[in-house]
Amino acid sequence: MINKVSLTAGRFLAGIMVCLALAACGKAGPPPATEAALAFHPSDECHVCGMLINDFPGPKGAAVGANGVKKFCSPAEMLGWWLQPENHRADVKLYVHDMGRSHWNTPDDAHLIDARTAYFVVGSGLKGAMGVVLASFSDAQAAQKLASDTGGRVLRLEDIDQKLLGQATAMAPMSH
Repeated sequence: MINKVSLTAGRFLAGIMVCLALAACGKAGPPPATEAALAFHPSDECHVCGMLINDFPGPKGAAVGANGVKKFCSPAEMLGWWLQPENHRADVKLYVHDMGRSHWNTPDDAHLIDARTAYFVVGSGLKGAMGVVLASFSDAQAAQKLASDTGGRVLRLEDIDQKLLGQATAMAPMSH
């Protein structure tokens, strides 16, 4: 009798443990993005405009959330998407290329940084994707040097809004 009670109690506890483990799995946030998941490939299309991302020079953007990775042909395209009320969530991770560690024409995916901590240079005159060209940097001094050399200005994420992103024709023509 004792063995039957112990066996039943053991099965019951094991069942509860499995249920708790499954419940915990359902509450997990988005998995951390790996370099492979964020890498930009020749066939990748911009989530906003549908153009081939690698057809443009300059930094690219990637947003990682519960629904996977969305890739963008520029930080401006990504931020324009993210600033939309339905996408503006804290649980979305934003990545941009660090142009202080990459060549402008071929940004290195090994140097993607958190856009929330990046320094952005606007008005540099550098060619990029459609719209405002935002050169992204992890280092404030590198961003300031580009801004000083080109007449641009340094911004942080909180300085960028839809109005600034809408100044496409005044800031930089599209190059292809």
